[in-house]
Amino acid sequence: MLHVLLFILGLLIGAACVFAVTYEMRKRLREQKTQQYVQGRQLEDGLAKVRAAQHELDARTAHLDKSEREFRSRVVSYDELQNENTILKRDLQNVDVSLRKLEMDRELHRQRQDEIDARTQELGGRYLKENVKWIGSSLTPSNYAACKQRLQDVIERCRSIGFEVPAQQEAELLDNLKAEFERIVRAAFDREEQARIKAQIREEQRLEREIERELKRLDAERAAIQEALKKALAEAKDEHSAEVERLRARLAEAEEKSRRTKSQAELTKSGHVYVISNIGSFGEGVFKIGLTRRLEPQIRVRELGDASVPFPFDVHMMISSDNAPALENALHRALHRARLNKTNPRKEFFRSEIEAIRQIVLEHHGEVNYVADPEALEYRQSLAMSDEDTEYIESVYDAAEEEHEDVADTE
Repeated sequence: MLHVLLFILGLLIGAACVFAVTYEMRKRLREQKTQQYVQGRQLEDGLAKVRAAQHELDARTAHLDKSEREFRSRVVSYDELQNENTILKRDLQNVDVSLRKLEMDRELHRQRQDEIDARTQELGGRYLKENVKWIGSSLTPSNYAACKQRLQDVIERCRSIGFEVPAQQEAELLDNLKAEFERIVRAAFDREEQARIKAQIREEQRLEREIERELKRLDAERAAIQEALKKALAEAKDEHSAEVERLRARLAEAEEKSRRTKSQAELTKSGHVYVISNIGSFGEGVFKIGLTRRLEPQIRVRELGDASVPFPFDVHMMISSDNAPALENALHRALHRARLNKTNPRKEFFRSEIEAIRQIVLEHHGEVNYVADPEALEYRQSLAMSDEDTEYIESVYDAAEEEHEDVADTE
C-alpha cells in the first residue's frame, strides 16, 4: 500500500516535474511559434513586396523593351539618310528652278500687265476725251439731261475697264458740261431774241399795213357815209329823217373805229393773250399760252392750226390787254412747273386745269370770259428729268433772259 502510495506519489511528483518541464518547453515553443508566426508574416510581407517590386520591374522592363523596339523602329540607317538627303537636294534644286521660273513668269506677267495698264490708260483717256468732245458737240439747249447721262455712262464704262476717273475730275467734267450748256443756251437765246426781234419787226410792219388798210377802208367808208349823209340832207332839205340819223350813227361809228385803230397803232404793248388747246393733237389738259398783236387775233390762231397739226385749235380765252407781254409772262412764270417740254422753257405748252389758268388771269388782269370745255389737244411728253435739272435749266434761261432784259434796258 505504501508502495502504491509512494508509486502514486512518485508518479504525481514525476508528473509534476514533467508538467513543469513541459510547461516551460510549451511556453518556449509557443513563444517560438509566435516569433515564427511574426517572422512568417514579415517574410510574407517581404515576399509580397518583392513580388510587387518584381512585378513593377517586369512592367518597367516591358516598357523599356517596348520603348527600345519603338526606338529601334525609328532608327534610320546612314544609307537611308544619305539616300533621303540626295532626294531632298534634288527636290530643293527642282524647287529652286521652279521658283526662278515663277519669278521670271511673274516679272513677265508684271511687264505685260504694265503694258496693258498703260494701254488701258491711253485708250481710256482717249475714249473719255473723244466722248467728252462728242457730247459737247452734240449738246443743244434741249438735251442737257440726256448729255449729262451720256457723260456719266461714259465715266462708268471707263471705270469698269480699269481707267480710273477721280471724283474731282468727274465733277470738273460735269461743271464744264454745265458751262457749255449755259453758253449754248445764251447763244440760242441770242439767236431766238434776234429772230424774235425780226419777227416782231415783221409783225409790227404787218400790223402797220393792216392798220393802214383798215384806216383806208374806214376813210373810204367814212367818205361814203359823209357823201350819203350830204345827199340825204340835200334831199331832206334840213328836215329830220330816220335815214339821216342812221347815216350819222354810221358816221360816228366809223369815226370811233378809226380812232380805236389809230390808238391801237400807238400802243406798242397792246395785244391779245390767247389760251388755246388742241385735243386731237396734244391730248386733254394741255394748253398753249401766247400773245398776238394782230388786229384780228383769230388769224394767228388759224396760222397755228395750219398743216403742222392735224386739227385746228380751240380758243379758251382771248384776252385783250394794254400790256399783253406782261400778262403772258405772268402766266408762263406761274405755270413753269407745268410745262410739257421741261428742257426748253421757250415752248409755250402747259399741262394744267383751265380753272387754274383763269385764276391767274383773274389775279393779273381781271375777270375774263372763257370756254371750259374745248374740242382739242394731243400732247408730247418731255424726256424724264430730275427736279434738280429742271430747276437748273429754268435758272439758266431766267439768267439769260435777265441779261437780255438788262441789255435792252441799257439800250
